[in-house]
Amino acid sequence: MQPTTRYTKNYHIDLGDVDFQRKLKLSALFRYFQDAANLAAENLGVGITQLFEKYGVAFVLMRIRVDIIRTPMLDEEITIETWPLKPGKLEFERDYIVRDKNGEVIAKAVSVWVIMDLNKRRLKRSESINLEYPELIEERAIDVALAKLKATDELETVYHKTIGYSDIDFNGHLNNSKYIDYIMDCFALEEHQRYHTSSIEVNYLNEVMPGDTLLIKKDVSKLEDNFVLVEGIREEDGKSVFRSQVSLEENA
Repeated sequence: MQPTTRYTKNYHIDLGDVDFQRKLKLSALFRYFQDAANLAAENLGVGITQLFEKYGVAFVLMRIRVDIIRTPMLDEEITIETWPLKPGKLEFERDYIVRDKNGEVIAKAVSVWVIMDLNKRRLKRSESINLEYPELIEERAIDVALAKLKATDELETVYHKTIGYSDIDFNGHLNNSKYIDYIMDCFALEEHQRYHTSSIEVNYLNEVMPGDTLLIKKDVSKLEDNFVLVEGIREEDGKSVFRSQVSLEENA
């Protein structure tokens, strides 16, 4: 396949991708994003296997924001278009547009990735890999610069989660889509029936490994403004491993 900066992939929403309302799970959308990003990287010569064999590194997601216009349903066909921006010293930005079968935009996302040495578990500079784009794209899916989410003092523990086999990925750590399931599990089924997520922003702060136990905490002090903050704290050392902001809208 000819290398291309813009990459497009079609996805069919299967039974394993939806929730009890037959709506696409947010974690499944994150898995689609991860899959599309890897396929796009493979097309440019820096996919998962290529990075590991040539450089001993992997792309790791650090920050992401997803704005959802409409949540697709079971058996829908959607298309994800993704493209990278010019790399920084450490960071690689990648944007996404999601369209339904009629070409209508139903979701947008912006993300920031880094490369990690898989042996030393340390970040490496972007120049450590040989990556050239056929064209440089400046267009943004969402006109926003992702920054660190602020900590809050009003967190209350919702539940504990110990990380096991089904939570980790090929890098040996907690997969980015699993965090989304943990965030969504902070809300009761009745709340999922009443509200939908219109936007979510996540900061991935520290690696989570098998055997770690997370305290999943929630701050609802801004619920009147339709914001809920969810944070995961590693029980063993008290370090924050992820921080997220969820924007909710009441269903019509």
